Amino acid sequence: MVNRRRNGSRANGRAARGGLQTQQEQQRKRPPIKALREPAIFAKRSGSASDTPHDKVTLAQARRGTPAHRPVRVYADGIYDLFHSGHARALMQAKNLFPNTQLIVGVCSDALTHKYKGYTVMTEDERYEALIHCRYVDEVVRDAPWTITSEFLKKHKIDFVAHDDIPYTSAGSEDVYKHIKEAGMFVATQRTEGISTSDLITRIVRNYDVYVRRNLQRGYTAQELNVGFIKEKKFRLQEQVDRMKETVRTVEEKSKHLVHRVEEKSHDLIYKWEEKSREFIRNFLELFGPDKAWYMIQERSGRVLQALSPYQSPSTSPSSSPTRGRSTSPVTHWPLLRFRSPPPKGASVSSSEGDEGEM
Repeated sequence: MVNRRRNGSRANGRAARGGLQTQQEQQRKRPPIKALREPAIFAKRSGSASDTPHDKVTLAQARRGTPAHRPVRVYADGIYDLFHSGHARALMQAKNLFPNTQLIVGVCSDALTHKYKGYTVMTEDERYEALIHCRYVDEVVRDAPWTITSEFLKKHKIDFVAHDDIPYTSAGSEDVYKHIKEAGMFVATQRTEGISTSDLITRIVRNYDVYVRRNLQRGYTAQELNVGFIKEKKFRLQEQVDRMKETVRTVEEKSKHLVHRVEEKSHDLIYKWEEKSREFIRNFLELFGPDKAWYMIQERSGRVLQALSPYQSPSTSPSSSPTRGRSTSPVTHWPLLRFRSPPPKGASVSSSEGDEGEM
């Protein structure tokens, strides 16, 4: 018995170890769970704080995943006004250019952007804040230069610059990335068609009245929206007209719903009335059918009516009239009483007349 218990405990231990090994193998095969990332850091004004030696890396080496001791630092600059999916997809491409990539994003200031490109919708602080919350970004450079210089590349230890391959004409240059391309440090990304900051601004300008009316309804003043007095009154009137239209539309919908309900109710009432009428007729026939009291009542009433009806004309009555050319219709003959005046004195009375007189 003792040996059996020992053998059983050994077998259970082996089974437990086997199950543990199976669980460990399954956990190894499962992909690692990605946790939420912290916001990206802002680059220091002195540049990269990494003490790792920054050796020159070729494009072929970067694509093979070398050097192994440090990531490949890729730089992508821009305005990033009204940050949208097109920006995010470009940064995603830059982040996935190489197996081991650290993405640094440069954002130009308001002063520089207004000087070379135009007025922005978002302030520079809002644009900085939007970038550090993008999951593809590892580091954000504030007040980035409009044209990338060799000193800036060395300061931030940048290996490659990522941007779309369309020549970017600005600041008196046909392409601000021309010298980066000639140095072999440029990597092209693809633009997302149908979405850009200019497209979004165009939508707002095209639907200007709609957005102004919406913001007036939400509580913004005409001064905040830079709207004149007459235009504000126009928008207010349009808003009232739209409300009246919506009210009329709502009333129409409710009336249609009410009519539909009345029709349903009427159909239900008619159906119930038909059912009740059928039930009443069925009960009536069961109570006063041919085999029930109604037949007896009919028979008795028929006898009463026959007893009360006038006499029929006798069957032996003459069918022809002394008047020719006239047709006689059956007429009910009631018994006639003939009254005669008394005969004159001395006149003889026949026996027949006497008989009649006796009658």
